[in-house]
Order: sequence, then C-alpha cells, then structure tokens
Amino acid sequence: MRKIDKLVLKAFLGPFVLTFLVVIFIFLLRLVLFYFVDLFGKDLGAFVYVELFFYFSLITIPLAMPLSVLLSSLMTFGKLGENFELTALKSAGISIFRIMRPILTVSVFLSIFMFWFMNVALPWANMKGWSLLYDIKTTKTTLNIKEGIFYTDLTGYSIKVGKKYPDNKTLKNLIIYDHTHNDGNRHVTLADSALMYTIYNKQYLVFELFNGKDYLEDADQGAVVNPTELAVHDFKKSKVVMSLAVFDLQKTDEKQFAHHEIMRNNNQLADDADSISTRITNIINSFSKSYNVNFLYFVSPIKVSLQLLKNKDWVKPRLQKGLNDSKSSPYDLAGQQAKNMISSAQSNKLLLENYRTQLNKTNLEWHHKFTNALSILVMFLIGAPLGAIIKKGGFGIPVVVAVSFFILLYILTQQGDKMAKEGALILQLGAWLANSILALIGAYFLKIALADSRLFETDFYKVLWDRLSTKLRRAKTAE
Repeated sequence: MRKIDKLVLKAFLGPFVLTFLVVIFIFLLRLVLFYFVDLFGKDLGAFVYVELFFYFSLITIPLAMPLSVLLSSLMTFGKLGENFELTALKSAGISIFRIMRPILTVSVFLSIFMFWFMNVALPWANMKGWSLLYDIKTTKTTLNIKEGIFYTDLTGYSIKVGKKYPDNKTLKNLIIYDHTHNDGNRHVTLADSALMYTIYNKQYLVFELFNGKDYLEDADQGAVVNPTELAVHDFKKSKVVMSLAVFDLQKTDEKQFAHHEIMRNNNQLADDADSISTRITNIINSFSKSYNVNFLYFVSPIKVSLQLLKNKDWVKPRLQKGLNDSKSSPYDLAGQQAKNMISSAQSNKLLLENYRTQLNKTNLEWHHKFTNALSILVMFLIGAPLGAIIKKGGFGIPVVVAVSFFILLYILTQQGDKMAKEGALILQLGAWLANSILALIGAYFLKIALADSRLFETDFYKVLWDRLSTKLRRAKTAE
C-alpha cells in the first residue's frame, strides 16, 4: 500500500467509525424515547434490554452506513483541502480519481457487504428485534398496588388495600377476591393488616394476613344465596400465595411475524411476488368467466333475431333459462342480476386493490435490497468531491451538509415509495428515485471538483458579481 493510500485511509477511517457509532447511538436513543413507557418499569433484567439494543443496532446499520460514508468522506477531503494537502497532491500530478481510489475501494466493499447484510442478516435481526419488542410491550408492568383501588393484574385475584405504608410491605385493611375458580365473588378474604413480600427469586407473592375473616360461599348452590350455606373462618394469622408468572416475559412464536416484507430475503420476496401476481390473475380470470352467467335472453316480438341467436352455443343455455323462467318479470330479474354483478365487482375490486398494494410493497422491498447497498456509493460520490470543493474539515460545515443530503435521501426514498405504492409512478422508478437524483448531483459535484471550482468560496461570488456589474455598466453607457 502506497503512502498516499495510507494517508487517505487514515484520514477516512477515524471519522467513519466515530460517525457510525454516534449515528447508531442516536437511533437507539430515538427507539428508547419512542417506546419509553413500554420498555421500562417491568423488571425484565438487563440481559433482555441488551439483547433488544443489539438487534436494533443491527436494524439501524442500513441508515447509519450511508450517512457515515457521506460525513467521513466530506471530512476527509475537506481536511485534506483545508491543510493544502489536496493541492500538493494535485501539484505532484496525482489526479483526483487517484486520491479518491482508496475510499472508493472501501465504499465498494461496504456496498457488497451491505447487500449481503440486507439480504441475510437484516431479515433475521428484524424478526428477532421486533418480536422481542412486542413481547416486552405486552408484558405487564411490575407489581404496583395502590391505596383504595382494586388491583387486577394478578391473574385470578382482585386486591384492594386501604393503606400502604412507605416500606411497601406493610398493608392495612386488605380485601382479596379469589377468582381462580371462575365462580364469581364466592371467596372473599378480609384482613385488618398484612405483610407483602416475594419468595423463590420473585416467582411468588405472599400476603401474610393478620386478624381477619375468610368468607366462602358454596359454589354448588348456583346463583341462589342462602346465609346458612356461607362459611366464615376467623383467623389470627393466615397466608395467601400468588404466582407472579404473569409478569414474566412471554415469548411469542416468531413465525407470526415472518410474513412481513422486512423479514424476508430476496428469494422469499420474489416467491411472494409471484404468488400474489398469480392470485391477482386468478381473481381477474374468475370474474371474467363468472359474470356472463348474469346475462339472460328472453323471447321478444322480433323472433327472427332470436332464431338466429339460437345457433350460437353461448346463447342457448341462457335463452332456455329465460324461456323457462315464466314466474319472474324480465325487468325484475335483470335488475336483480345487475345488483349481483355490482356487488361482485365491488368486492373483487377491493380484493384486487389489497393484493396490488401488497405486491407493490413486496417488490419495493426487493428493490431496496439493492438501493440501500448502492446508496453507500452514491453518498461517497457526493461526499468526496463536495469535501474537495468546500475544503473544510472537522464537525462543522461537513455535519450540516451531510445531514442535509441524508434528509434529502430519506425524503426522496419515502416519496418514491409512496408514489410507487399508489401507482402514480412506475415501481422501479419510485424505488430508484432517490439514488438516481443524488447520483446526478454527485456527478455534478465531481465535475466541479475536477475543474478546481471555487463554488463554495465567497471570493468566487464576489468576482462573479464584479464581472456582472462591469458588464451592466458598460451596457448602460453604450445606450
């Protein structure tokens, strides 16, 4: 490896790694803020959250990688230009393409890696991450019994506490309804005071009751209440043990999420698209074959025409049906058949719209496996020449420019997808809209960088304004 390659790569790798980690951290912070209520307060253990953040770190890589390449390319060539190293290299007869070659090589390898990642690792990470997030969201919050309110999160029990002391263990005036047998409010326990604590590594909750009564109605008597069939037990001390399994993380079958587009690889997406296309074709063909049965032909005064039509095979069964149906008026029958056709057409139209939307989503996801990989090269094509033009390193101007182009990439991608799903734009064009426009912008910046343009320097515009002013004055004098 030559010294020039080491110089450029050393200037590139540091900002790239730092930017990559910062972007992933920002997206993880966004996840935490968005699902804060669902994630915390459930005593699930640190390992569950580490696992969740690991999966979502992988999920954010397709967003973090293009932005990291763009920003690090801008900073690298901006710093080289700011320190006049870029000028010195050009003076030595080294072309801008030769200077960019090391980072271009890295960008190509990153694009290849990104395609593999999008096709293999990302579907797996999406399935694991989103299914785990669903499990966490559906897990009940930690036991939190409040004063004067019936607590029903413990399966089979309804608990009310009159007073709860600051130690969160000592309770006063406790009422417990036992619904474990699904027989209504037939078993009620009242206690003057109680101690609440957990045992066996928080697997069970224990209420140690003092000075109370236990009311048990005979469940075999049905809805009829007889005071003589009500058993009352006085106690000085008693215990009620409840399972806390309801607060454990319940694993959902991941196959329930496997049908979603973001959890499929390219081969699976292609198969899904073929299946949906086949369903659409079958619906259209079935409707085309079925609607003819709604047309009937009746005998009219012009019998000559009917005699001519009798020779047609597709007319005979409908004509005979119409002749045999003497009970109904032809107009009533025609009206009913028209309503049937409209109803069938409307239901088929809704079904076709749903399938076509699903087909567009599937095809878009298939294309995005490629567009997200190539967006790395597009971001390099913008960042490297733009850094050479700006000639500013650090995290100042490069960050502003990089974030602006990343937002533009995101907006164009979302808009292209939206138009493609709605059928306002050809699906392939909508999927590749962002990369196409930004590649043209990058090519323009590369052309300016090759010409050593001072597009982003104030002196350039000052000289341009002076020249324009001089021409305007000369034109005015000539008049």
